[in-house]
Formats: sequence, structure tokens, C-alpha cells
Amino acid sequence: MIPDKAPKEDVFHGSEELKKEAHIPSFEKYKELYLKSIEHPDEFWGDIAKDFFWKTKHAGRFLDYNFDVTKGEIFVKCMEGASTNICYNVLDHNVHERKLGDKVAFYWEGNEPGDELTVTYRELLQRVCQFANVLKSQGVKKGDRVSIYMPMVVELVVAMLACVRIGAVHSIVFAGFSAESLCERILDSQCSLLVTADGFYRGDKLINLKLLADEALQKCRDKGFPIHRCIMLKHLSKEEGDAPLGSQSPPAKRPCPDLQQEKQTGRVKKTRPVPQVPWNPEVDLCWHTLVRGASDECEPEWCESEDPLFILYTSGSTGKPKGVLHTLSGYMLYTALTFKLVFDYQPDDVYWCTADIGWITGHSYITYGPLANGATSVLFEGLPTYPDVSRMWEIVDKYHVTKFYTAPTAIRLLMKYGREPVQKYKRDSLKVLGTVGEPINPEAWQWYYSVVGEKRCPIVDTFWQTETGGHVLTPLPAATPMKPGSATFPFFGVVPAVLNESGEELEGASEGYLVFKQPWPGVMRTVYGNQQRFETTYFKKFPGYYVTGDGCRRDKDGYYWITGRIDDMLNVSGHLLSTAEVESALAEHEAVAEAAVVGRPHPVKGESLYCFVTLTDGVTYSRTLEAELKKQVREKIGAIATPDFIQNAPGLPKTRSGKIMRRVLRKIACDERDLGDISTLADSSVVEHLFQNRCCVGV
Repeated sequence: MIPDKAPKEDVFHGSEELKKEAHIPSFEKYKELYLKSIEHPDEFWGDIAKDFFWKTKHAGRFLDYNFDVTKGEIFVKCMEGASTNICYNVLDHNVHERKLGDKVAFYWEGNEPGDELTVTYRELLQRVCQFANVLKSQGVKKGDRVSIYMPMVVELVVAMLACVRIGAVHSIVFAGFSAESLCERILDSQCSLLVTADGFYRGDKLINLKLLADEALQKCRDKGFPIHRCIMLKHLSKEEGDAPLGSQSPPAKRPCPDLQQEKQTGRVKKTRPVPQVPWNPEVDLCWHTLVRGASDECEPEWCESEDPLFILYTSGSTGKPKGVLHTLSGYMLYTALTFKLVFDYQPDDVYWCTADIGWITGHSYITYGPLANGATSVLFEGLPTYPDVSRMWEIVDKYHVTKFYTAPTAIRLLMKYGREPVQKYKRDSLKVLGTVGEPINPEAWQWYYSVVGEKRCPIVDTFWQTETGGHVLTPLPAATPMKPGSATFPFFGVVPAVLNESGEELEGASEGYLVFKQPWPGVMRTVYGNQQRFETTYFKKFPGYYVTGDGCRRDKDGYYWITGRIDDMLNVSGHLLSTAEVESALAEHEAVAEAAVVGRPHPVKGESLYCFVTLTDGVTYSRTLEAELKKQVREKIGAIATPDFIQNAPGLPKTRSGKIMRRVLRKIACDERDLGDISTLADSSVVEHLFQNRCCVGV
């Protein structure tokens, strides 16, 4: 499984300086620990668990599980009998036992340069306790679900940690999602309360979050599930009396709900007209008013190892998002260890993950993993291109960032502007570079390595999923030689395999389905409220294995290469989208009789959405209709799912049984005439018609 020796040819090695301080300084050490994690997991993970506080210890096996649907219900149980609190471990333990109270937890960098604040571990603990008491005062108790719909502000971290402090389960919805998406997630998880903000800016674009939240709550009421409490943070307007969250705070602004305000930046003063935010006194509560009267002491709720920690929704191939459920102890240990070893975390590091907390990357590698290690992180609200394309490198120099984690999409975007915007800044603090969200193409890897890292920073190209909780295939900075574009080797406790269509394990160099043979502590436990869907999605196809849904190639040296999704999913800018979900949104328009969506390669986003629509009789395709359809998808799902291309398709390529042949549509979208066998098509003439009427594609 793991080669005896690391290859010496066609690979890049980490710097000798890094190897001197690395937790795992060599391939031999990696292999020794990997084998221990597989052969003696109780001992391996028991050593990791010693770094954390346990109210009660676990008894029996560290991990118990069943991955085979033919032998009964699928389950994973970790450290049964143990009890702890993850908020206590990432805050109280760091402040009181590790004496890190005055250490910076977050440097918050706002959308506008100069809008910033610094929050220490002690300050974060106090704010979390205050908001935990606020939640308790609103009737939130252990096991309740709380929906969080917020921008990238420190209060988002406060809200999620306040939930777990009292044993509540957070369900964070990415602030770029639509009101419909928020409503759907609130209903599925039966949330008792919503936490949101007035609004925020992404670059020059205002997102009126409260308006979207109100629309979602109205949809919930219409469907018979009213939410009686909505707590709103005044992010775009602060009262004079609001206590600053950190040791520096953005300038005071005007009271809510009147949000007309001026945005003060470090360079120029911009007037930011913000519309009135609707305010329903029967439902809405002001964050700042509630916090002002709350105690900054709150005893943690001690929870069992397998108690729910959070629900995070990811797109499903059926179109209905899946509520991925993670539990307490295993997730805490796994995110802490992956963060420490994959980024080779050292106590003086300043770490920056550019992801949004609304995605799993932000959960695991902005909040839980870094805080469990007592790390200092940058929390960034803005865009990599605002106000100019040097923004990321300016921030790297400003905070002396040592470990930097971003998406291939961002790298490809910045590549377009060349070296000069990068080389305006020193970046000499950087030691490790990481990528996440999708496989990185070798060209982007080389640019990242040579231009951003100046050939001295190893790249950790991490493969993992919402479902896995943390990295499962990844290089380690000083231990594993790197191949551009490869996810390299498995992390500790992870046992991958490559299967053929018949479910047989392939040996040596091979290509097929990527699966895992046993669980690791951080793997998901179920789909919230739908165990059957959990088992069908991940375990039914190949009993005895967790099926990732990704294709994989293993080369002669044992390196793993992710080849992409093998189900009806698209990876757009590092975010997984369901083709069925987009098709459903298009088909809801009265003019659309049928829709089919496929992916088309995109030089920046990885994949773009190419949509085929069959219109109802009597409707004529027009630019106006196209704009309406794009708007409909944005409103139903979010801006991330906006179609790049929509083609009028009077007929779709279908088999005689009526199934749409999406592989043919993918060929049409890419203008590739090699269609393979299409003998099963009911009417092959539609194919040529679709080729002749392709969208004018410039990329």
C-alpha cells in the first residue's frame, strides 16, 4: 500500500530547513507512524487523545464500526464512554492550562483594507460564554439545532462555539446561498433559532443578508414551520455603546435597524448606501443588546463522544442536499491532528485559510483544527481581487503569514494577472502552501510553487470531503516528496483502495473507484434524519467500503491522483454542485419543459455549468428568457450555481427507455465529435442539431 521508499525522480522535495523542525521529518518516519495507526489504532489515537481534556475516559475499543450493508446497519463509534466539550478544549484548555490567554486567536481582515481587529484566546472565550448564555436565555438547550447564516466575521466563530459549549448542534449555511436554500436547510434540520447579520460587502457588492434571512423565514412559515427567534448581528452598523469584540475594532456606526452608514477604511472614506433592513419585533433580536446584559462565564455542557457536533449540508446527486452529521470526539482529534501535521504547525506560526466557514474547510481548518492547536489564524472577509489583485499577498506580508491554504480556483484566477502583482510583496514569511477543494492542475501547481512560494515552500495538495471531516489523502511537508497534481498518500488511520466496476480491488498502478476500507475518527456518522440515504449513497455500491464518488488513479510509485467525480456532481470553483438541483431549478420556470445540466472544463473555475433546456410548446427562446432562467437558479440555489451557458434544445439525446445520455451532452458542450457508441439513442438526429446550435463558447 505504502511503498518501501519514496521515489527520487520526478518529484519535488521540501526544504532542508523545514525538515529540521518538522513533526514528521522523513518518509521513513511517516511510514512507521502510518503502519502504527493501522495496526495499533488504540495506541496511536490514545496518544493523541492525551493532549485533550476528558470529563470521563473511554472504555473498550477506540473505534468500532460496520462498513458492510450486508451485515447490518452501517455505524461508526469512537471512544464510547468518554465525555468532553470541544469548546472547552479549544478555548478554556488553551487559556487556563496552556496559558495562551494573551495569544492572538484571530487577526480579522475586513473586506476593506484597514478594516481590522485582533482577538485573543481570552477575549474569544469571554465572548463565546456571553453568547452561550444568550442562547440559553432564548431556550436553546443540548441537542437543539441552531441555524447560522453569517458573513466571515469573528462573531460567526463565536456563534458556532457558543452552540457547542451548551451542547447545541450548529448548522451553518454559506452566506452566498439563496433564501430558498436557507429555508430548505432550516426545515430539514428542524432548527429552533436563526443567527444572522444585517449584511456585508464582497468587494463592491452589497449582500443584504437580513433580507434573504427574512425571506427564508417567511418560506418556513408558509410550509408550517415558523422560527420564533432570529438574532441579528449589526455588522454594517454598530452602536456607540457596543463593546468591541477584540483589542481593535472597526469604527462605531449607527444603531440598528437603521443601517444607512458610512464605511471607514484605512485608505479612503467610502460612502456605502445600505437599504433599510426589515425588522420584525416579534421575531428579531439584536445581538449587541442581548450580549450587553450577558455574563461572560458559562459552564460547558459535558457531552458524550458520539453526541452530534454539527450538521453541514452538501449537494446530493438527487438534487436534495444531504445533512452530513459529524460527532464530537473523533472529529476533534482528527481535525487537530491533520492541522498539526499537514501544515506542520509550529507555535509561532500565523496560519491563513482563505475558505469560507460556510464550507467544511472553514469548519475544520479555520475553527476547530487551528483552535485545538492554539494557533493564530487570519480570518478574511473579502475577495482575492479586491480592491486589487495583490490583496492576498498584501495580507500575507501584513500578518507575516507562514502557512497559507487556498483553492486551485483562486490560484488559476491570479495566474491570469502574471507575476508582478505577487512579486510586489516579499512573502518571505511563507513556509508551507496548501490547496483544497478540487485537484490542482500541474500548470497551476508549478506557478504556485515557483511564483508564490519561490521554490522553497512545499505544497500540500489535500484531498478530502465534507463527509470525511478532514484530510484523507495528502502530502506531509517534510516527509513526502511531491508530484504536481497528486494527492500523494493516505493520512494516518486511512486505508484507501482502488476498485473496478465489479468491486474488485486493483493492485499496483491502476485506475478506478476511490474507496476507503475502514473508518478514521473524523468520518461522518450519518445523513441527518436519513440513515437509509447515508447507507445507499456511500456503502451500497460496494459493500464493505466507504465510496467517495471520485475516480482515482494510483501510479507505479503508489501516489494517488484524483480524476474527478463519477456521479452527477460538478466541482465549480471548489464547491460541489448537484446537476439534479440545477436542473430542478431550471425546470420550475413555466417556459421550461425539461432541462439537462453537464460540466464543461473552465480555465479558472475548474468546471462551468452548461445547460440544455427544452421549452414548452409555443415558447420562443430569447435573451430575456435566458436572463430569467439564470436569475431563477441564483434565487433557488445561489450565485455559485449561475449557469455559464444555456442552450435551447428542442430535443435531448435519450435512450429508448427515456434516459438522457449525459455523456453525449458533455461531448456537445465541449464540441468533441468522438461520441463513442450511440446505438441505443432513440433519435440520433437530435445530436447533430445540438452540435449545430451550440452556445458560442469563448473558453
